[in-house]
Amino acid sequence: MDALDKLIARELENPEFEKEWKASEDEYQVSRAVIKARLEKGMTQAELAKASGMDQRVISRVETGETLPTVRTLGKIAQGLGDNLVIAFVPKHQVDEEPFFDEELMEG
Repeated sequence: MDALDKLIARELENPEFEKEWKASEDEYQVSRAVIKARLEKGMTQAELAKASGMDQRVISRVETGETLPTVRTLGKIAQGLGDNLVIAFVPKHQVDEEPFFDEELMEG
């Protein structure tokens, strides 16, 4: 466990911090998914922005969590990546497990 993990674990003992931490999880997952998909495609933010038909600053704000994108914006990002946008509700006990989605479902 590194210093950041230790700090987070200590802060999570504070009920107010824990509440805010959990409340921001969905936004974090959006940012994480965009970053991961972009890096897997070997694209820069500028390349993804151009392919998505939007300004690079939008990609940056989404990736840093500065803004919460609309579904339309996520759809444009998905198109820029050459991917489909899939939104799924996953049982809480599966959140830390990989993969998040059933591959057969994704292909259908």
